[in-house]
Amino acid sequence: MNKRWEIYETDEEKIKNLQEKYNINKLLATILSNRNIIEENKLRKFLEPTRNDFYNPFLIKDMDIAVDRIVQAIKNNEKVVIYGDYDVDGITSITVLKSFLKDQGLECRNIYSK
Repeated sequence: MNKRWEIYETDEEKIKNLQEKYNINKLLATILSNRNIIEENKLRKFLEPTRNDFYNPFLIKDMDIAVDRIVQAIKNNEKVVIYGDYDVDGITSITVLKSFLKDQGLECRNIYSK
């Protein structure tokens, strides 16, 4: 698999304006500039999102089936295995799900794929 880095051309003036306007450091201003997050409303959503700023998870195909199955496992106090991949978002999502299920009283194991 060939991967290729994409290097953004930076607009130093836009970065400096963001730094001054919002009192932020250059790295954060560069990230915001590269993502074209320069309006105050977009900036707030990016830096301080609320639940209302996220997409509805039920827009994902078969989410209702997955939720129903998890609710069933909780009701029946079943043992659960969580399967996920071994990258940043995979580990993070498995950790969040495992924490939730443990809070619900379920015994959980996790398996990672590489």
